[in-house]
Amino acid sequence: MSDKEQTITAIDGKPRTILLVGNPNVGKSVLFNALTGAYTTVSNYPGTSVEVSRGDCEIHGVRYQVLDTPGMYSLLPITEEERVGREILLRERPDVVLHVIDARNIERMLPMTLQLIEAGLPTILVVNILDEAERRGMFFDIPLLEEKLGIPVVGAAVRRRRGLKEIRAAIVGFDTTLRASFGYASDLERDVQRLTALMTADYTIDARSLALLLMQKDEELLALVKDKEEDNFPAIEAALREITFERRVDLNLRISLERKRVCKGLLEGIVRQEERKGRPLAEHLSDLTMNPWTGIPLLLLILYFGLYQFVGGFGAGTVVDFLEGGLFEEILNPWVIDFCQRVIPWYWLKELLVGEYGIFTLGIRYAIAIVLPIVGTFFVAFSLIEDSGYFPRLAMLVDRVFKLIGLNGRAVIPIVLGFGCDTMATIVTRTLETARERVIATLLLALAIPCSAQLGVILGLLSAVPGALLVWTGCLIGIFLFIGLLSAQLMPGERPMFYMEIPPLRMPQPRNVLVKTLTRMQWYFLEIFPLFIIASVLLWAGKLTGALNWLVNALEPVMRLLGLPSETAAAFIFGFFRRDFGAAGLYDLQTSGLLSPVQLTVAAVTLTLFVPCVAQFLVMQRERGWKVSTGILVSVTTLAFAVGWALNRLLLATGMLQ
Repeated sequence: MSDKEQTITAIDGKPRTILLVGNPNVGKSVLFNALTGAYTTVSNYPGTSVEVSRGDCEIHGVRYQVLDTPGMYSLLPITEEERVGREILLRERPDVVLHVIDARNIERMLPMTLQLIEAGLPTILVVNILDEAERRGMFFDIPLLEEKLGIPVVGAAVRRRRGLKEIRAAIVGFDTTLRASFGYASDLERDVQRLTALMTADYTIDARSLALLLMQKDEELLALVKDKEEDNFPAIEAALREITFERRVDLNLRISLERKRVCKGLLEGIVRQEERKGRPLAEHLSDLTMNPWTGIPLLLLILYFGLYQFVGGFGAGTVVDFLEGGLFEEILNPWVIDFCQRVIPWYWLKELLVGEYGIFTLGIRYAIAIVLPIVGTFFVAFSLIEDSGYFPRLAMLVDRVFKLIGLNGRAVIPIVLGFGCDTMATIVTRTLETARERVIATLLLALAIPCSAQLGVILGLLSAVPGALLVWTGCLIGIFLFIGLLSAQLMPGERPMFYMEIPPLRMPQPRNVLVKTLTRMQWYFLEIFPLFIIASVLLWAGKLTGALNWLVNALEPVMRLLGLPSETAAAFIFGFFRRDFGAAGLYDLQTSGLLSPVQLTVAAVTLTLFVPCVAQFLVMQRERGWKVSTGILVSVTTLAFAVGWALNRLLLATGMLQ
């Protein structure tokens, strides 16, 4: 056993596991970060494309492994995320399940607590966001609720560190023998007992919970029962048919209504509502962010100050100038190049390490001095916006438009992330519910969403040409919507559903922002940094073998069709290896006086739509497979050149930008 494995082993030698479950946007991730800190791992759950975060923590001398499960509303799954969440609950055999709910919506979320208790899972209820509920005049008798449920109940406002001590104490002192039972209507109880009497195999959840899920037509659990109950399954199946026939009603709805009735009774005397004077400012601002007339201007302000000024101006300007121009160009590069020239006799190895496309002079320099400041400042901006609770409101704002292009409001997160790094955003498409949505989002990211590094260079280039920036923006928005609409019509698959909890809108907490930023920076160095090394090696090999020059020569006829000078071909080739590298090539051509305003605009539009960089393509291949990623690569390349050709003819014919 490794040292790490030993650290998460409890006194009795068995690994302790804590699962965080609950609806989206109830504070699970904040609690996860509060328990584990920034050093966590995020990976797909085996056999799925859904991400699960894992981390370690120590409570009263005992080490635990903590899993932050995908958001789920019920043990009866509808989406892939809910299926994965339930699969984790069934497979992991957790020592503690922390069910996190929003205190403001306790009546709606408590039925899932009942399901967890019925399943025999070691559940602790965390009534979170108490501070916001109290601002609304809602006050809770937590000890009485704990007595009624028969499980530990903790009131908390995790973002403000309130209740963390009590949560840790409840985890360590959890008594698995304590559990209340809840009775439903007599006819339902009779049917449940009829089914449980027939089930004799060993299951990870209680037979009562299993019977209720079977009555709700849970096909996955029915298949599980069929495998385990070889002799009794015909009788179980016959009993289910008889129950369904006798009822002639929607048992799923009936059971849900019974749970709501039980929860309503449990909450009697628990919640005290006091009148409050006026609405808090945060609620007024929340309404403004979701109203199209005010939400869109607010979004533009956030994009301008958050992305353009902070990421583009400070990150891509000030920090990059210091690291790339000062640290690498003046200090590190000369020293490393001189060292390699003195100690390495082989030309090919010197080229690999410190040549034009060397691992250090290109790969490491780009990854640390150019891209890291841009991505890092983007992570800070993204974490600030995320911790404020703005993203769910943005999702509500754009949901209607996104539905037209085959997505839903939830897709706003990977799309916005794409303006920081398309490679990272492609990974985040895992969070979308259907395979159809994930493919459409990946296509749109590869086609019409420029990363922050490329965006900063192109905005700087086009801002000096009146009208060019407007043409470039109009082309990208038009292509984004047109291809999205076309994909939604042609691509088969499930249509997206959308429902989302709206968390409170409030000031970001510095500690939460720091933890989220550090977690994403860790991801960058583990997932993305190696891809820069791969790109550098490919460019080096292309130079030595002559393949790079061959590609440049092959693209020259295409450049002429676009009305561009042949030198532009190199910028497109380099753009495949790094999008911003291609944009930097345009910058060199522009400063050399080789591009007219029309040519600059055509080149900027075509290069932005051009193939995704090699890092993004490799991630696309890993996430979507070779068939889909290659199809996207070919279609995006063809469309980019077609749009560039048409735009050149249009601009020349109309005399625009002359």
